[in-house]
Amino acid sequence: MFVDTHTHFYDEWLLPDAEAAIQRALDAGVGKMIQADVDSLERPRMWETGLRHPGVLFQMLGLYPGSVTADNWKEELDAVYRIAAGDSLASLGMTGTTPGMTGTTPGMAGTTPGMAGTTPGMAGIVAIGEIGLDYHEGKEFAREQKEVLRLQFELAAKLNLPVNIHLRDAWDDFFAVLEDCRHLHLRGNLHCFSGSFEVYERANRSGDFAVGVGGVLTFKNASLPAVVARIPLEHLLLETDAPYLAPVPYRGKRNESAYLPLIAARLAEVKGLSLNEIETITTDNAIRLFNL
Repeated sequence: MFVDTHTHFYDEWLLPDAEAAIQRALDAGVGKMIQADVDSLERPRMWETGLRHPGVLFQMLGLYPGSVTADNWKEELDAVYRIAAGDSLASLGMTGTTPGMTGTTPGMAGTTPGMAGTTPGMAGIVAIGEIGLDYHEGKEFAREQKEVLRLQFELAAKLNLPVNIHLRDAWDDFFAVLEDCRHLHLRGNLHCFSGSFEVYERANRSGDFAVGVGGVLTFKNASLPAVVARIPLEHLLLETDAPYLAPVPYRGKRNESAYLPLIAARLAEVKGLSLNEIETITTDNAIRLFNL
């Protein structure tokens, strides 16, 4: 069995075909898939999809950096905290179009985090993610993104959950926040890893971080294989980020969790191991990190 540690069946590009795509993944040997959270607008669709496939689909909880603005981040984080404390989506007034939370300030006061493995919103949470920093479209909300990241690091530590990190064009600021939070003893994974081996090493001086290996590993002339070749096997995870970043020969098309074995096969080549060995190792890594 393979584990896809990062996917989005609720994404508009994939949602109309989600049920068939989940079955195709199961038929391909992908037995467990983790959906990454984005924000309060998309979260209800994620829970709904996950509830239909208990034991197969698992959910993260978190505020994606690309969804952060100066006006919304406090309300959005309040929604995350309240779900972590056990509130259902219905109690939050979340219908898929309106967050429904006003007048509160992010922070731990008034909530009771610490319930890893409970069923907030009727779906178990296995990680805080995807969280991080994204300056690809500019740095207008860089200050807010950094504050949101720090607060979600604190939440993950209180819940004893791993973090799933999204980063684009923001390594320096990410490390400034991470190193300031070294005392939290964070663990997690660097989703869609595109950094150097030195970046991987630096992250692991402030926590315990695996890297998520996806379709980019299969791209012609990609630098990732040389980096992944140096990363220890116990810190490697497989992911698709479906419906994005499809591996060769589907590059440029819609991605699916069913394509995960193609990524695994390329990783086996890079590591000089059999496909079965990569399947066993990466699945064990995912089960251990996310407590699946």
